[in-house]
Amino acid sequence: MTCVSCLLLLLLQLLLTAAAAAGAGAGGGGGGGGSAGPYEPNWSSLDSRPLPAWYDDAKVGVFLVWGVYSVPSYGSEWFWKYLQADKNPKYIDFMERNFRPNFTYQEFASHFTTELFDPASWAEMVSASGARYVVLTSKHHEGYTNWPSAYSPNWNSMDVGPKRDLVGDLAKAFRSKAPHVHFGLYHSMFEWFNPLYLQDRHNNYTTNLFVETKTVPELYELINQYQPEVVWSDGASVDPDWYWNSTVFLAWLFNSSPVKETVVVNDRWGEGAMCHHGSFYTCQDRYNPGSLQNHKWENAMTLDKASWGYRREATLTDYLTIHDLLTTLAQTISCGGNLLVNVGPTHDGRIPTIMEERLRQLGSWLDINGDSVYSSRPWTHQNDSLTPGVWYTSRGDRVYAMVLKWPKDDLVKLGSVVTTKHTSITMLGYGHGNLTFTPLEDTGTHVTFPAMSKVASQWVWVLDMFGVIPAGHTTH
Repeated sequence: MTCVSCLLLLLLQLLLTAAAAAGAGAGGGGGGGGSAGPYEPNWSSLDSRPLPAWYDDAKVGVFLVWGVYSVPSYGSEWFWKYLQADKNPKYIDFMERNFRPNFTYQEFASHFTTELFDPASWAEMVSASGARYVVLTSKHHEGYTNWPSAYSPNWNSMDVGPKRDLVGDLAKAFRSKAPHVHFGLYHSMFEWFNPLYLQDRHNNYTTNLFVETKTVPELYELINQYQPEVVWSDGASVDPDWYWNSTVFLAWLFNSSPVKETVVVNDRWGEGAMCHHGSFYTCQDRYNPGSLQNHKWENAMTLDKASWGYRREATLTDYLTIHDLLTTLAQTISCGGNLLVNVGPTHDGRIPTIMEERLRQLGSWLDINGDSVYSSRPWTHQNDSLTPGVWYTSRGDRVYAMVLKWPKDDLVKLGSVVTTKHTSITMLGYGHGNLTFTPLEDTGTHVTFPAMSKVASQWVWVLDMFGVIPAGHTTH
């Protein structure tokens, strides 16, 4: 921003202070100690809230990262920071080669046109992926809001660019066309270049004008207007949680908000909160620990290996294959996590074709193998002790083995599974009865796969096992 722009924005935000305080109060929780209810505005109390069951059962979500950065669609959704703050030569060269001198990042907003955005088609596509929840970027670190926020004048999707309420349009589409998909919103607490935020940091957090007049009022506005059931916070991890008033907001969210019974939140609410406080933990981007965790967690990951936002320069090898995606799914849910699959829409409102293909491939696999995923729970063993690339889940008295590679000679040795006299083994997507299996003397089971041509499933194959016990247990 120019100095004049900074001063103007600072003046606008200060003028909004009274309105923000009034709006937050009207929202039912702006400074009321978290509102009356069972949860107090401290982590010990907030952490005692049970996880709403829908989230653990859902297992799969789709993440839509979309904003002004979708216009240059180059390098990363962090385009503005890399260009302006970091002076990255790659981004400077891109601007010099393609735009007139002194072209500013803010000017990209008028090109964020979204003219091909069809919310109903997005809802259909996410539903077809098999996802049970969706998370849309409401505001990224650039500060631009995808809804007509009263706290972001002239830097929102109604005032500049699309001239429409992107959050509201998509929320309506999902609730109308795909009501089984829970609607959620991502919201960045901080903004790279907001002068109020920079002033608060310069003052060593002895002031919190940005929190009181901008970012927290936005949260109340989002919850009251759109009632998201996932609040995916980001960008707060380098600043103290008390600066953000995080626990006060979360107490209101859990006690008094319109979504108090069903909402879930992640763990990015201030320094020290990540991987310690939240309905589910994200710990880091693309978090995939490979072992069972003692708290619900989520693997938020990208189909484009290098970026969350759309990149025009991405090549085919930059994208995960469907086998890569299903491998990540198997590893994640076997260890108790949910998988949040990121796609980056284009500036004109399209889901790139290769990303659509991955989502629909995922859905076709889940149509056949969903019993091993939805409402599943981790088994005693997460992955097999003898054969690499076999991951386990369970539902009730059934155990599922997700086999990532078709076995040589159609025989797979499961070192973690012991059969009993009650055992039966079938394959999801194979409708011709039980499979042949052989107990092994050294503990384990050989399972004979059917002819691949007779199996409907592709890419990853799931054994459905009844009456088995984990290796190391002796009860038959």
